Amino acid sequence: MWIKLKRFILSKFFVKQIGFVILFYLTVVFFTLVYLDVSTNHGEKIKVPVLTGLHADQAKAKLEELGLEYQILDSIYRPELPVGTVLEQLVDPTDNSGVYVKTGRIIGLRLSKNFELVAMPSLLNKQAQFAQDILTRRGLKYIIQNRPTSEANGSVLEQLFNGIQIKEGTKVPIGSSITLIVGQNDQGEAIPIPNIVGLYLGEALSILDTLGIENVTINCINCTSSQDSNSTPITRQTPEFYEGGTIFKATQITITIEIEGPTNDVIRPEDN
Repeated sequence: MWIKLKRFILSKFFVKQIGFVILFYLTVVFFTLVYLDVSTNHGEKIKVPVLTGLHADQAKAKLEELGLEYQILDSIYRPELPVGTVLEQLVDPTDNSGVYVKTGRIIGLRLSKNFELVAMPSLLNKQAQFAQDILTRRGLKYIIQNRPTSEANGSVLEQLFNGIQIKEGTKVPIGSSITLIVGQNDQGEAIPIPNIVGLYLGEALSILDTLGIENVTINCINCTSSQDSNSTPITRQTPEFYEGGTIFKATQITITIEIEGPTNDVIRPEDN
């Protein structure tokens, strides 16, 4: 048996088959090495340039010229720099790292931005000074506008962004201006006391409106309908009119209209 096996191994047929196997293996190895050399750009060395400080467009042009690609990783709030300035690059420049790359390598970039979003707080019913401090801490500016009010003096009545009411939690860029409408118990300018006694209600209200007086109370005694108040002259006013007297626009004017009630005849026993 061993003799037959020895003869087979030493036969031309066996040697020929072994030769084919070795040749096939060497061929596969050769072409694999060639493929790897071509596909991986073996031996190619591209120097990574310095990109920090350049604008994103300049950095992109420089990388494309070298056959490299780029990817924006994120943006960092740096308001003192032009928007799109390269702050950081991945991979580091070859001059610093000694690292070379090949065609198609992606270089990561971090860019600057001049705005950052922050959540709008709720400032309604807070004192103006406190609201201003909150906005300042969040990097926001403020504009104060006063609105006459009989209540909530010094408190925020509305919060506006670009003229539109803004809700709590809405994102706005840092550095934005928020308009605060603040209530103020402002008496307004002094004006002569109007004399409206003897006038009808419609005439009196027209005069008060012209003077800018809005705080008016109407007291109609013995009135049963709106027609009674409109058809009867005003009998009293508060504050009373006197020559040279003045009031503030925010002063409350009380108008009294009194209609005489029916007279009840009382029969006393001694009259019988």
